Amino acid sequence: MMEEKKLDLDDFIRQAGEQLRSGKALTGADGIFTPLLKKILEASLEGELDEHLKQTRSTAKNRRNGHAQKNVQSSLGGFDIFSPRDRNATFDPQTIAKRKRVISEDIDKKILGLYGLGLSYADIQQHLRDIYDFEISDGTITAITDRIIPEIKEWQNRPLESVYPVIWLDAIHFKVRQDGVVKSKAIYSILAVTVEGQKEVIGLYFGDNEASSFWRGVLNDLKMRGVKDVCIACIDNLKGFAPAIEDAYPAAEVQLCLVHQMRNSMKYITYKDLRACVKDLKQVYQANNEEMGLLHLQQAEQTWGKKYPAVFKSWRENWDRLAGFFNYPSAVRRIIYTTNPIESYHRMVRKVTKTKGAFSSEDAIVKQIYLATINANTKWQGQMFGWKAVRQELDTYFKDRFNVK
Repeated sequence: MMEEKKLDLDDFIRQAGEQLRSGKALTGADGIFTPLLKKILEASLEGELDEHLKQTRSTAKNRRNGHAQKNVQSSLGGFDIFSPRDRNATFDPQTIAKRKRVISEDIDKKILGLYGLGLSYADIQQHLRDIYDFEISDGTITAITDRIIPEIKEWQNRPLESVYPVIWLDAIHFKVRQDGVVKSKAIYSILAVTVEGQKEVIGLYFGDNEASSFWRGVLNDLKMRGVKDVCIACIDNLKGFAPAIEDAYPAAEVQLCLVHQMRNSMKYITYKDLRACVKDLKQVYQANNEEMGLLHLQQAEQTWGKKYPAVFKSWRENWDRLAGFFNYPSAVRRIIYTTNPIESYHRMVRKVTKTKGAFSSEDAIVKQIYLATINANTKWQGQMFGWKAVRQELDTYFKDRFNVK
C-alpha cells in the first residue's frame, strides 16, 4: 500500500496514457481516473491528520496509529482507500467523514450546482481539474445531470393550489440542434403569486413557437393539476391569447402589459417624434383613473393620430384589457400593469444560458431552466414586498374567491 502511494503524477499520466491507448475505461472500479481520485483523497486525509496532530500535541500526547481500510463509492466507481488513524482516536476527517462511504453524491451536487450556474461542460471539467485534479468526461457529466430528469417531470406535473390571485404568462425562446439543423424552440412559463404572497413558477412547457393554440393546452393542464380559479392574468398582446385565458378561466381578469403596448407603439414612431409622443402616451397609464387615462389617450391621438394611426388603432382595440388595472389601488397596480415579474425571472434564466449558442437537445434546455428556477425559488423565499396591502385590496375586490377549495 505504501509503495503504491509513492507513485508520482508523471508516472500516473504515463500509465494512464498507455491504458487509454489500450482501450481501458475512464471510470469504474478499474478505470483510469479512479486511482488518481483515490490518491487525492488519501493525500488529503494525511494532510488533515498532520494538521490535527500539530493542534493537539500541546494538550495531549498523540501520534499516528496506522491506517484503516474502507471502500468508498464515487461517480468514478468504487475503490478502497487507506485512512490514517491517531492513537487517541480524536481525528475527525473532513475529506471523507467517519462512517461515510459515498462521495459520488457530493461530486454530483457540485456538478449540478456548476451546471445550474450556467457553466459549460468545459468550464465544469476545468473546475474539477483545478480543485480535485482529475478529469471527467462529457458523457459522465451528462449522465449526472440526466439524473434530475425524473425529478423535473415530477415537478412539472405536481399538484397546484386551487386559486392564484395573480399569474404572469410569457415565453422565452432558445436555439436547439435538431436533426442537424438549429431550430428555435419556445419554453412557455407561468409565474404565480400564491394567496400567502409567495412567488412560484407553476408551469414550464416546451413548444415549437409561441401561439395561442399552445397556450390553450397549457391552461388546460393547469386545470388538470388543480387550479380552479385565477383572479388576474397578466400577459403580452399575443393574438388570441386573452380569449384562450378567458375560455379556461371565465372569471379571470386579463391585464395586457402596458410596457409591451408602449414598445409596440414605439415601432411605428420616427426617432424625431419618439420622445414627445412617448411622453404623451405615458400620461395615459399614469393617470389616476380610467376616465383620465382615456382623456389623455384622446389628447395624444389629436396630436399624433394622423401621423401614426396604427398606434392609436392598437390602443383603442386593446383598451378594455389595458385599462383593467385602473380598477385597483396603487399597491395592486404596481404588480399587474406589466409582465416585468416574469421577464425578471426570464433574465435570471438568460443569465445562466447566455453562454450557450445552441442547446444539444430539449432535455438540455429543460435541465438548465429547472436548475435556474430552483435557484430563483431560493431567492424568492418569503412574501412579495408590500403583499399585506395588496392582499387586503384583492380580498376586498374578489371577496370570497380566495376561499375556493
